[in-house]
Amino acid sequence: MTPTSSAGKVLLITGASTGIGAATARRAVQAGWRVALLARSEDKLQALAAELGEEQAIALRADVTQWPDLEQAVATTLERFGQLDAALANAGFTAGAPRYATGDPTPDEWRDMILTNVLGAALTARATLPHLIGSRGHLLLVGSVAGRVATPGPYSATKWAISGMGESIRREVSAEGVRVTTVEPGRVETPFWAEGKKPQNAEFLQDDDVARAILYALEQPAHVAINELLIRPTTQDV
Repeated sequence: MTPTSSAGKVLLITGASTGIGAATARRAVQAGWRVALLARSEDKLQALAAELGEEQAIALRADVTQWPDLEQAVATTLERFGQLDAALANAGFTAGAPRYATGDPTPDEWRDMILTNVLGAALTARATLPHLIGSRGHLLLVGSVAGRVATPGPYSATKWAISGMGESIRREVSAEGVRVTTVEPGRVETPFWAEGKKPQNAEFLQDDDVARAILYALEQPAHVAINELLIRPTTQDV
């Protein structure tokens, strides 16, 4: 059976201004999707939307930790495109050195990271799922290998939360025809690794590697649910 046609479908992406979010938006538009781009960085969003074309993309400034922002973004997406077929809860970051027992990052930086990575994903699910149930759509959550293999620091805990959240939501909505996918990348080439922290001789995924995997999951026939995508560089051992 051939993959489901994506022509005209609508994908909402959080954390869309850079990285995996932006790469997924580009891949999705190439495949015929229309995209709602959400992030806090309005200038970058506007530039990406202009690159993708106003008929295919809309830029919506939103902080995923703020429920009114997400409510308004979903409402604007529906007003603009008339439907919502998939959502990618991608917004997230890691703060400072990955340790509990050091002064870096500060507890306030931990709070921001935990709220964005965990509450932000949960609120994105809450804002989009009523519409995804209506369209028998697809929810994707970006976790991490660090949500399968514990690593030092609270970042790993936030990604374990995403792994549990994905399975919990799947059990809630699968009977409604909604597919749920947790995407768990290993090391991805990002500015974080450019700060003198890059392991020597380590292989890295590129943003587009993860984006292609996301499109693979999105474009399966409606009766096929890719529940987990664990993606590592070939030589990453954990």
